[in-house]
Amino acid sequence: MASGMALGTASRSTALQVPLRLPVGAFFLNSGLSKRGADQATAEGLQQFAALTYPFLAKLGARRFARLLSTGELAIATALLLPVVPAAVAGAALTAFSLGTLGLYLRTPGMREEGGIRPTEQGIPLAKDVWMLGIGIALIVEGVTEHR
Repeated sequence: MASGMALGTASRSTALQVPLRLPVGAFFLNSGLSKRGADQATAEGLQQFAALTYPFLAKLGARRFARLLSTGELAIATALLLPVVPAAVAGAALTAFSLGTLGLYLRTPGMREEGGIRPTEQGIPLAKDVWMLGIGIALIVEGVTEHR
């Protein structure tokens, strides 16, 4: 009986994760696939933007950077979309990625209103990624609590 209750709780927990994991996983899948065959100009633009905040990325070739970014996004998509990947693992990957994009938002000039945290029009695409951080943390908490 106890194992049946545990199974029911695990199924319910997994079902509750679907609204978090599915749309974000689909978003990452699309983003990763769109960068997969990035042309030179697109790859250079992505790398230059990221290197403004994270200078070590300038050492990578632009095409290599775009491939690594694409691969990372596809790995996160896989972790989110496959229910066999534990929530805490998927959440940790999503949290790490979102912290990187929020770092871009906070540290790149022109992304925020002067003297504040509110985004400029240019900053909105990165500032909105705060929802990824919230979902990532929620998945970590869910994963940790479901194993207790």
